[in-house]
Parts: sequence; C-alpha cells; structure tokens
Amino acid sequence: MTKKSVKRVALAYSGGLDTSVMVTWLKENYDCEVVAVVVDVGQKEDFEAAREKAMATGAIACRVIDFREEFLTECAFPALKAGAVYEGRYLLGTSLARPVIAAAQVEVAREYNCDAVAHGCTGKGNDQVRFELTYQALAPELTVIAPWREWEITSREDAFAYAAERDIPVPGSPRKLYSIDRNLWHTSFEGGILEDTTAATPDELRELTVDPAEAPDAPEDVVISFECGVPVALNGEALNPVALIQALNEKAGAHGVGRVDLVENRLVGMKSRGVYETPAGTVLLAALADLESISLDRDTAGFKRGIADRYAELVYQGLWFSPLRAAFDAFLDEAHATSTGDVTVRLFKGSALPVARTSPFSLYREDLATFEEDSVYDQADAGGFVRLWGLPSSLAARVRTAARVDGTAADFASNGADAAQIGTAGGTELGLAVPSGAPRRAGRPLVSARG
Repeated sequence: MTKKSVKRVALAYSGGLDTSVMVTWLKENYDCEVVAVVVDVGQKEDFEAAREKAMATGAIACRVIDFREEFLTECAFPALKAGAVYEGRYLLGTSLARPVIAAAQVEVAREYNCDAVAHGCTGKGNDQVRFELTYQALAPELTVIAPWREWEITSREDAFAYAAERDIPVPGSPRKLYSIDRNLWHTSFEGGILEDTTAATPDELRELTVDPAEAPDAPEDVVISFECGVPVALNGEALNPVALIQALNEKAGAHGVGRVDLVENRLVGMKSRGVYETPAGTVLLAALADLESISLDRDTAGFKRGIADRYAELVYQGLWFSPLRAAFDAFLDEAHATSTGDVTVRLFKGSALPVARTSPFSLYREDLATFEEDSVYDQADAGGFVRLWGLPSSLAARVRTAARVDGTAADFASNGADAAQIGTAGGTELGLAVPSGAPRRAGRPLVSARG
C-alpha cells in the first residue's frame, strides 16, 4: 500500500494503549508532525497527564477540548428524544460520542493547518466508520490515516511489545486486556474473558453501577423534569446537562440500574459481546417514554415508535450526519413541543419504574377516562362508532361465509347482497348475521385469520 505524503496529522488521542504508540508510529512511518487532540466527553481522565505524555512521545502540540455539554445536548439528548436503543438493549453511549470527538478533531486540524487526520480504531470495529464518515461530512479534503489497517501490530500484545521497545509508557498490561470506554452517558467493557460468551461477566467490570443484590433494600423516588423532551431538573433542582447526568448516574448507579451484558451485531458483520453501564440514560429513557404517554397523541406516538429503531441504526452505523437523521430530529422537535412535565421514577434493585407523571399539556382527561358517572361523554355515541369501525371486518366475514356456503364470492353477489344492502346501517343489514344453514368445516377453529 502506497502511503500518501502528509505534513501534519491531527490524531484523536486518548492516552490509552493504541493512541499512545500512534504518535511515534505516525512520525516513523509518515515523517510528519503530529497534533494530539483530546476531547473531554466525560471520561474522567487525567487530561494534564495525557497532554504531558503526548508531548513526551513527540507531538508538537496537544489540545484538550471540553465538549461534555455538546456531547449531551447535540447527540445524547436527541437520541433520547428518539427513544433510540440499538437492538433493543444498547443505549449507544460509544456510538453517540464518536461524532463529537471527530468533529472536534476536524476543528483542531483546521486550526493547526493539518492535511490529515488519524484515529486509533481497529479494522474490526464500528468506530472506524463513525470517525471516518464524520471526516467525510465535515472535511472531505483531509487525508485519513487508520494505523490499525496499515501497521504490523495485530493485537494488544503486539502493541504492548511495540511500546516496550520504544519506552512508551502505556496503561494496563498484556494480561488484563479489557477495553474500557467511558463518557458521561455510559461505560463499556469489551475484550478479555468477555470474548467467551459462556463465561459470566466478572463483577470487577463495574464503574457506574453496583450489583443490584448489594443495592439499598429501600426504593428511592427521583423526579425528572423535562422541557420539550429534554431533561432540565432533578428532584426539583434545575441543573445544567452535565451536572444533571452526573447526579443521576450516581443515584441510579447506587441502585444497580442500567447495566446490561449483551451480544450485538457489529456494522462490519461480526457479533461482539460487551457490558454496558448507562444508569442515567436508562432512567431518562423510561421517564420520557412515560411522559409521552400523556403528552403525545396516538398517531404521533406511534410514528415516533416506528422511527426509534431506524434512528438507533443510523447512530450505530456512523450516519450521524445523514440527511435522514436530521429529518428525524426535525420531526422529533415538533413532536416533543408539548413533552414538558415531571415524571417520578422509583429506583430499586436494578429497576427504574415510572410511578407518576404530570404535564401542563397533558392529553389525559380524568373526566373522560373515569369509569364513574360523567357528563362529557355520551356512551350511546359509541354504538355507531363501533359498527363503522368494524365495517371492513364484518363485510369480509360475510363474503368469506358466503363463499364457503355457495362455492364462490361471485355467487354471493347474486344472492341479494348488493351494495345498497351492505351499506345500510343497523342490525343484520350490516352483514353481521351468518346464514343459519352455513356449515362449519370439521376441525375448523372458531376464530380464523384466513376465513
């Protein structure tokens, strides 16, 4: 493979194993300058130590950018409004962070007049797609370097050996091979014993949640306040997005909420196992869905549920900057215009159960829903509605019955069931009565989907 000539590369840098060796590798293999880009999305790292390591290993500069709030408001909260959960279980913590990191990297690349960008994603993973589609959307003119697709390092053990040969300080050890990704929205664990799907997850793989068996024996209620589908307060206290997620992670995590062990379908075709902790996101997802039950009309709620899986797929597949995702967001902003209110969620032994909800825009009317006597709903009106609602089913049933009796549906038309008779309202003239002599096939179920 012929390498493109580049002068200066902006490297998405974490200070972890892979990117720690990449500064040196890029200089050795491309004879270029390297600008390290560290993006804070809530990973709780020692950013000053990362800066010092990047400079010590040969970077000409290291920029640390705080994008925690942008990560939540521009990615995590829109996904929350969509109800986006990949394959029904994964709340997309890593997937949502990658467009933010790559977008910040592009900003730094332009600031330092870089002609290339590089990332530390492997050729087996999803993240390479998420990074590179962001580059294509925001800066298609930049050369993309993906060392894992080029170098002779084929495993984490190889990366440790490469670092040892060049005295590059790296975290972890060859014997503890878990890959851990953390941000404000979640923590994920992959690799090591998790690659054996028959093995239970070691309890040591916890950062945000406790074992539900060790959680408090008494439940705790938390009140989430939303404005237009966006969480804005916790237990009556208005908080900025970062503080809200941090506080809710702590509360929900203490009750063991939000940890899943799953096998997912990667975009590149293989299956992989991961353990994800998303305590705050799990609570918010349940709370907003509950608020929607009173703030959204039936058709809007149904359409929103219909796009949730597709939205999750777009995020997972790296298509954050796609026109379809932007169109979905426009719909969701309009749909959630009245999703304002409070939801009480009960946290207990790993569960987050909404128990009360209120909204100034609630579509729920107690005077309509009550089973007691009311003065706003005339129950006699329901008769005509039911007959008209069931008209297609009743006509189909009458045609099927006649076909069984007379042999064909055409015969039925000549036996007096003309359009005027079928369309007449009331009684058996709607076609509800089955001819008394109609035979039933032996062994035929009383209710059939086929007729």
